[in-house]
Amino acid sequence: MTTAASPDDAAASFEPLRPKLMRVAYRMLGSVADAEDAVQEAFIRWMRTDRGEVREPEAFLRRSVTRLCLDQLKSARRKRETYIGPWLPDPVVEEEQEEDVTLPLMLALERLSPLERAAFLLHDVFGLAFEEVAATIQRDPATCRQLASRARTHVREARPRFQVERGRSLEIAEAFFAASRSGDMKALGALLAADVSSHADGGGKRLATLEPLVGFEAVMKFHELLAAHFRQHGSTLVRAGYINGLPGFITRESDGELQTTALDIEDGKITAIYVVRNPDKLRHLH
Repeated sequence: MTTAASPDDAAASFEPLRPKLMRVAYRMLGSVADAEDAVQEAFIRWMRTDRGEVREPEAFLRRSVTRLCLDQLKSARRKRETYIGPWLPDPVVEEEQEEDVTLPLMLALERLSPLERAAFLLHDVFGLAFEEVAATIQRDPATCRQLASRARTHVREARPRFQVERGRSLEIAEAFFAASRSGDMKALGALLAADVSSHADGGGKRLATLEPLVGFEAVMKFHELLAAHFRQHGSTLVRAGYINGLPGFITRESDGELQTTALDIEDGKITAIYVVRNPDKLRHLH
């Protein structure tokens, strides 16, 4: 049975929940476009639902979105197996720092099974009781506890261990932009940790390293080459901010395309550099 209420009524109850549902979907999928599709599909189903029978719309819709994401993850995994170069989640840029799911944690989530990912996010990140997690992913609470526990073990190293003061972290990001674009290798070297790594996602559509660069020497050598490129071709800072919970910046490169750079910082040193160049992942920033 479907409700006789109008689509306007469905939208009125759905739209206030859309941002929360997008947070769930994006953290499940790592793709803004796929998350939007999942949330929109949940809305279409919501319009067909007898909403008078739903006591808790937010819980009902969260379950719907999570199940849609679980289905989507199966095909997403197949696509990522054939992805060209390192895969990074779509960059989400915010003025304030989001600390619940940072970029390194999202990469760690990629190594989990879809059910482990869902149990961990719903319980550890969104704070749902295991009974609600069980109802959402259609497993019993004991199984959900095991799924979340296994996930926790896998992602422990990716959880933020050090809090970098907000102003200081953005200063480091801006200093990195200035040093990397001007070719000031001494200033750049002073910002990097000895075990720094660099990851670039071009998706086969723009030039990017096909494997992560690991270690101070490798990253410095690569940035010497980049500095020569930047001397010939400009790179313009669009704005600084937080990208998937990490300090960073958006630039417009010489080919006219946007690029995001996010920096993982520990003890005042950059330990990882994450660059997204794939234009498909940057459309929502235009």
